[in-house]
Amino acid sequence: MKSVIITGTSKGIGLETALAFARAGYKVFATMRNPDMATDFKQKIKDESLNISISSMDVDSDESVKQCMDTILRENGSIDVLVNNAGIECHGAIEETSLADFKAVMETNYFGVLRCTKALLPLMRENKNGCIINLASIAGKIANTPLGAYAASKFALEAVTESLAQEVKPHNIRVAIVEPGIINTQMANDIGTGKDSIYPQSKRFAGLFAASLKTPTHPSMVAEKILEIAESNSWQLRYPVGPDALPFLQWRASMTDEEYVDWNAATDEDWYNAVQNTFGLNARQD
Repeated sequence: MKSVIITGTSKGIGLETALAFARAGYKVFATMRNPDMATDFKQKIKDESLNISISSMDVDSDESVKQCMDTILRENGSIDVLVNNAGIECHGAIEETSLADFKAVMETNYFGVLRCTKALLPLMRENKNGCIINLASIAGKIANTPLGAYAASKFALEAVTESLAQEVKPHNIRVAIVEPGIINTQMANDIGTGKDSIYPQSKRFAGLFAASLKTPTHPSMVAEKILEIAESNSWQLRYPVGPDALPFLQWRASMTDEEYVDWNAATDEDWYNAVQNTFGLNARQD
């Protein structure tokens, strides 16, 4: 039986990914900071008799990651797939975002992935087998205000994952980056509520998310793609996921850097009209 470790499984994409792998016959080790909060998840596991073991792990902590990974490896011997899903959201203008918030989002979204990857990599390399799937975002390719801190963490994750893929391919370890667009998760809904700011982009971007979420994309779509990657023999590196992911990436690629800066620095009226004309979304919240 194949086995998988999935981080950040208390809700959203992580929870759906754990369910997808278990339903496909995997032994699933689902990790999260606080398993006591996973009441609904535990009930679903029981109702469907799924082979899912829930473990406490804080990806921000060296000690927690080592303890959890060591326990899992003692129980299972080896792991076929690692899904680095755990992540946090941080939105706000650069000036208005504290350094503590910048550090927190980088700690989870970047260093957390490195901790978990480094814990399993020696065994995968020794076995000459493995698959590491990192959850990035289209924000890892498109820097949008007010997601400067979040985008920075995902840009960093994209870079280190691309580097990792080069190192471990000779050891038969596949590495993939999943780049979701706007998915109906708590994180996306939090962005959609916006926050007070002296910069207009915060309100405008909240409107864009809120408008997109009126036709929501369920996180199970991302989960199904992650399972598909794990089950494949493909060495493809990047996978945009969701109906808006590839269109957003192609739209950004069609512009120069200066055109993109001007697009987001435009007046409210010009920006709202551009979003309506380009994406068919009414981002006005008034």
